[in-house]
Amino acid sequence: MAEPVVRIPDAKVALSTASVYPESTATAFEIAARLGYDGVEVMVWTDPVSQDIEALRRLSDYHQIPILAVHAPCLLITQRVWSTDPWVKLQRARAAAEKLGASTVVVHPPFRWQRQYARDFVSGIWRMANETDVRFAVENMYPWRYRDREMLAYAPEWDVTKDDYRHFTIDLSHTATARTDALQMIDRMADRLGHVHLADGNGSNKDEHLVPGRGTQPCAELLERLALSGFDGHVVIEVNTRRAMSGAEREADLAEALAFTRLHLASAVKVPRR
Repeated sequence: MAEPVVRIPDAKVALSTASVYPESTATAFEIAARLGYDGVEVMVWTDPVSQDIEALRRLSDYHQIPILAVHAPCLLITQRVWSTDPWVKLQRARAAAEKLGASTVVVHPPFRWQRQYARDFVSGIWRMANETDVRFAVENMYPWRYRDREMLAYAPEWDVTKDDYRHFTIDLSHTATARTDALQMIDRMADRLGHVHLADGNGSNKDEHLVPGRGTQPCAELLERLALSGFDGHVVIEVNTRRAMSGAEREADLAEALAFTRLHLASAVKVPRR
């Protein structure tokens, strides 16, 4: 007779430093340690600390919280962070990950106006991936919409499963904005799914990054699939807490996101009784 047992995968749950914005990178380390996250993902952006490897190492050591991933500066607001050359940005992200002991670099596909970068992106990511043990996990994006107009802002594709990469990041806020089926997307990613940005969304034109469980995305189902498949990447809480009225309200949201993730990563598996 089979009896259910709880199996928890090796996946670590990390806090993205973007989740505390407009608070600082340093604040993210403090909150992650206090709430019991397994580590952090550093979003490299305009905060000087996020760009400084030695400062990040000191924060990690002080709070005893490992840096599990580095998010390369791919956003519109970070076009001049770590150079204006996108390949230099990725080289620096890889060097930071290697020096900080992070296993993953998260990267977005190029903007369409970055024509040469976009033309060489797939082959270039493979080349860089072959030079390191760090995973380059390319993240799914979405079409940009304004009222009834849609603009394809990313190249080669916002749906990264249409191109050949060694590792993918799936972001559930982005699947909501793209109005695509997240579970079908992870099926297409299959064993190349290396990294997860967990957030929620309701399918609006804006990239919402809601706390998991507050939107329409299959956050719980995705986590349960990861548990059953033995997923060995990281699950990163990347939510928007800008509307929090206080530090306590922000921490409550991040504690709720962590509890939701741990609950649904613990999967019940039936094993035969001996």
